[in-house]
Amino acid sequence: MRRDSRLSATLHALLHMAEQNRPMTSAELAMCMTTNAVVVRRTMAGLRDAGFVRSEKGHGGGWEIARDLATVTLKDIYDALGKPSLMAMGIHLESPTCLVEQAVNHSLTSAFADAEAVLIGRLADVTLAQLAADFHARAEDYRSKTPTRTPRKKS
Repeated sequence: MRRDSRLSATLHALLHMAEQNRPMTSAELAMCMTTNAVVVRRTMAGLRDAGFVRSEKGHGGGWEIARDLATVTLKDIYDALGKPSLMAMGIHLESPTCLVEQAVNHSLTSAFADAEAVLIGRLADVTLAQLAADFHARAEDYRSKTPTRTPRKKS
């Protein structure tokens, strides 16, 4: 079963947008999301409808963040994407009159609902500003561990 990575890809693109001092085109965002510009436009349209991004047409146009990153949670973005399924597993529905299947499905349905509630709660606790801060900390750590190159002198 193929995993739905829209939330991850969209958050990735939003963080790239937050780092820019200019709007980003659908083609640029498509590279960030490893998809095509049509998918970006469809995804961003949903985020625009929810008020998280805005777009300008024409030369110099593109997509940009419309809200303060500290006011947008991962759950907000999840909701704007249409609340895609969080669980890859499901219940078996081949024999609905089978009492064993009923017992198994009752237990699993409850467990899946509990797990989904915990995950959605965690998404509501994290803002885009926190993701951006984590990125900046990782970038600083990376730079501090990467040796700087000394330019060669011409002979």
